[in-house]
Amino acid sequence: MPLRHPVLLTLAVLFGAALAVLPAATETMPVDEVRAGMRGTGVTVFQGMERSEFTAEIIGVLENSVGVRRNLILARLEGGPLAVSGVIQGMSGSPVYVDGRLIGAVSYSMGSFPKDTIAGITPIEEMLSDDTGPATRLQPVATTLSLPLATDALTTLLPDRLARPGPFASRADDVTATGLSPADGAALGVQLRPIATPIAMSGFHADAVAHMSPLFRSAGMVPVVAGALTAQTLPDGPLQAGDAIGVSLVRGDLSMAGTGTVTLVDEGRVYAFGHPFYNLGGAAFPMTRAFIHGVLPSQSISSKISAVGDVLGTIDQDRATGISGRHGPGPRMVPLHVTLDSPDRGKRDTFDLEVVADDFFTPLLTYNAMLNTLFTHSRQIGASTYVVSGEARLVGQPAVQFEEIFSGDNATILAALYVAGPLTALINNGFETVTVDGIDMSITAHDDVRLATLDRVWIDDPRPRAGRAIPVRIAAQTRRGEEIARTVMVDLPASARGQWQVLVADGTTLAQQERQESGRDLQAGDLGQLIEAMNGARRNNRLYVQLRRADAGAVMNGRRMASLPPSVLDVLGADRSGRGFTPLRTAVMGEWSVPLDHVVSGSRVVTLDLDRP
Repeated sequence: MPLRHPVLLTLAVLFGAALAVLPAATETMPVDEVRAGMRGTGVTVFQGMERSEFTAEIIGVLENSVGVRRNLILARLEGGPLAVSGVIQGMSGSPVYVDGRLIGAVSYSMGSFPKDTIAGITPIEEMLSDDTGPATRLQPVATTLSLPLATDALTTLLPDRLARPGPFASRADDVTATGLSPADGAALGVQLRPIATPIAMSGFHADAVAHMSPLFRSAGMVPVVAGALTAQTLPDGPLQAGDAIGVSLVRGDLSMAGTGTVTLVDEGRVYAFGHPFYNLGGAAFPMTRAFIHGVLPSQSISSKISAVGDVLGTIDQDRATGISGRHGPGPRMVPLHVTLDSPDRGKRDTFDLEVVADDFFTPLLTYNAMLNTLFTHSRQIGASTYVVSGEARLVGQPAVQFEEIFSGDNATILAALYVAGPLTALINNGFETVTVDGIDMSITAHDDVRLATLDRVWIDDPRPRAGRAIPVRIAAQTRRGEEIARTVMVDLPASARGQWQVLVADGTTLAQQERQESGRDLQAGDLGQLIEAMNGARRNNRLYVQLRRADAGAVMNGRRMASLPPSVLDVLGADRSGRGFTPLRTAVMGEWSVPLDHVVSGSRVVTLDLDRP
């Protein structure tokens, strides 16, 4: 009988709303009950936020397909845009139900240019069992840095770190097919691969995206164009199975997030993807809702075009069978503030964003953000010069200072790598955990090239004597032939006798020479010494003047000690405790730094004979 009484109608509406908020527990189907010929229903978002259904015809089960007791359910998908698009990047995690029971998440697809929409489904029981217990964090491999440091060493740290195989590569996996004909099983097995995770990027310049793409592709991630949410408003309620989900990496003036689909929400816990994001184990990524602008069809592999909304919770596990997390507050992020001055154009820009706090992603994303800032808001054609300064604030440790100049054709990339390098070494220091509290950077961009070469060095004193200050003249030549002249007053000790040397060299050359003189690969002994070495690193924009003499000395625990008595050298040399003793034959009796507004290179040596009448 129809409800006509207003009170009864109101109660019915309220009761229905309560049921919508408190869904019944989802019943699951073990993989050993799945049979070829079953027809199931999948759920995903093809447009906007509306969950749409598609059909999944079970073909069979691939046992031990991606590891011991790791299976894939093979299915042919139909419905919606799938006939045109095939399996879509962003469908990862789409739940599939058979007779109302959840069997798993769409997670694998055929290789390039498939002729049929065939997908691999990660069984839900494996996703749930992989989520039990604490997630062990991957232990970072300590970064090796030879002392003393120079800028060239800092700019290579991140590329060296990324030159390792990705833990979730986009290449095909070999599988063993059970329940299929040998021909079909072999043909499908060698072509099945994990669905790449689309990385929705908003605010990024096309050149920056092209430069960053190889870094993500090795990890099974594909950067795609995305937009910010303006007219659309995402609901505030919790995620449900089949919803589009975002895993934020960068938030603020720039946005970067991996997107996929929610597989299951069980007792407040959200499961998604059906494959790893980066297989980090323990994780701390902001969990968001995603809006799907549409599907971009491709003969290779199609992708959802998406944007992400506000933070709904935290993804705290990143496992082989998927990601999972809880609704609630988001994780701690690392604030990044960048000021970019372009005096040649009379322009000043500021950018504020946050990157995830993670051993791997914090340096990489900081590099990406810096690179994009320079690509987007400075000169794009021809060589440039960037003056970089700032600091990385650390909890409970001194700040790491940045001060450098980069000029030439590769200045943009080097400037971005220079900021990411110290972060890479700090977070992966091998001594103790480092928490980055925030990063503040100031960059001045010039449209000209500022390179100089050391040309001449001479002593403007015909008879240098001990106890005097002698003028050391330095002349460098710019790329355009202009001369840069500097004078440094070098104090000679009152006890100076015999032959002494005045060495003038750029930072990279001097650091390389000092490492060679030490005779061994010197490393920092603790975190404090590493930070001190970074803050004292030799710079590109300085010439260093050293007063040297032949004398016995040593390097002990990474520190140079000059003019040591023979008895002290004997004691240090006899110490077998492994404290890093290296004898030296040259003592540095004084050092002066000459800052320039150019990147300078070259070295010269002038010999002083203080015994000459």
